[in-house]
Amino acid sequence: GSYRQWQEENIAPQVVFEILSPKNTKAEMSRKLEFYDTYRVEEYYLYNPMRCRLQGWQRQGENLAEIIPINDWTSPRLGVRFIWNESSLELYRPDGEKFLTTVELESQMRQEKQRADKEKKRADKEKKRADRLAERLQALGLGLEEE
Repeated sequence: GSYRQWQEENIAPQVVFEILSPKNTKAEMSRKLEFYDTYRVEEYYLYNPMRCRLQGWQRQGENLAEIIPINDWTSPRLGVRFIWNESSLELYRPDGEKFLTTVELESQMRQEKQRADKEKKRADKEKKRADRLAERLQALGLGLEEE
């Protein structure tokens, strides 16, 4: 949903991210930049995924000024760093860890599920082995005491 400044004690958003779609026009985006400048946004970022292009503006005094260069830029407000890697934009958290893409997250989740499944099979196998050994001990009259 949209930011509702009147519900936020009339405080403007400090940082705004816009992701362009094919429907956005230059005039529309220019109006948005002017709007955010008027309402004192501290940082404004505009990403065009079709062109793999990031632009940013930071408040300097009364106006938003374009951030040049934007590569290897760290947002003063968020501590997020923007890096161009080959033909993609990568974002890094304040702790230096990379924000993962949905593809990377899905891969990580699949790997974790495989690891968990493998661990469950190992634990099930060990339990069956322990149960068999307990049965053998019981048959020999050497039952395990219950705790």
